[in-house]
Amino acid sequence: MNTHIDLRPVVVERRTEGSGPRVLLLHGLAANDSVWEHTLPLLSGCQVWTARLPWRTETIADWGEQPNLRGWLGKALAAVPGGAEVVVAHSMAANVLLDLLDQKNRGGVDALRRFGIRALVLASPFYRGSAERFDWSTITYYLNDFHLIMEEGVRVHSGDRFPPDVLRAMGERVRDRVGPYGWFRFFDLYLRTPALQTGRITVPTLVLGGERDFAARPEESVALAAALPDATSHVLAGCGHFPMLEAPEVFATHVSSFIHSTLGTAPQRGLAPLTALEPQR
Repeated sequence: MNTHIDLRPVVVERRTEGSGPRVLLLHGLAANDSVWEHTLPLLSGCQVWTARLPWRTETIADWGEQPNLRGWLGKALAAVPGGAEVVVAHSMAANVLLDLLDQKNRGGVDALRRFGIRALVLASPFYRGSAERFDWSTITYYLNDFHLIMEEGVRVHSGDRFPPDVLRAMGERVRDRVGPYGWFRFFDLYLRTPALQTGRITVPTLVLGGERDFAARPEESVALAAALPDATSHVLAGCGHFPMLEAPEVFATHVSSFIHSTLGTAPQRGLAPLTALEPQR
C-alpha cells in the first residue's frame, strides 16, 4: 500500500472522465479533496478536477504564516489545462477565492478572465456585509469554540462512528494542527468580507448554505448572494457545514443543474471517476 503523502503545497488532479465543462473543486480549512468523494460520481457531464491546498488536513508547514493565500489558489486554477470553467469552493476556500477575485485588474485583465472562469459555486462561505456585524462576541465564538468546527468536520467525515470524548479530542488535535497563525488567516479573511468589491464578481454564481451550519451561518450565504451581481442562493434543509458529505445527491443536483443551465451544456449519464488519478503539477 502506498503511504506516501504528497507535501507539495498545491496538488491538482483530474478525477473524472467526460468532455463537458472543466470543474475544479476546492476544499476548506483542515480538510482535503476527500470531502468530494461522494459528489464526484454525481457530477454528470463534467470533467472534474480536485485540488489539495496548503491548508489541508496534512497541514503543510508554515502555510498560516504566509499573508497571501490567494497566490496558492491562483496556482491551482492555473494547473487545470485549458482553465477551470467552473470553480466550486467550500468554506475558507470560498473566501480565499473571493479575495483573489477582488483584486485589482492586472494589465487590464481581471482574475475571472485571466483564469477563464465562467461560473462559481460557493458552498458554506463566511460573509458579513458590514463591519458593524463583527463584535467581541463574534471573536470569542470563533476563537474559543473553533475546535467545535474542527470536531464537526471529523464527525461528518467519520459517519458518527466516534464517541463524544474521542470526537472532542480529535477536534482539539485538528485545531492545534491548524494553530494560531492558521486561525488568524481564516479569521482575517472573514473580517475583510465587508470590504469585498462584490461588483467585480460578474459571472453567474450559486451560493449554497446549510440550514444547520453553526460555522458559516445560512443567512450569510443568502447575504453574499444578494451582494453579488448575478447570484442565487439555496439553503439546504437538514445540512450543516459539509453538505457535500451530508447530502451528496442534493448537493450534486444543485451544482450540476446550475452548471449545465448556466453554460448551456447537457448532462451525460454513465460517467465514472477515473480508475487512476492523473497528477497535474
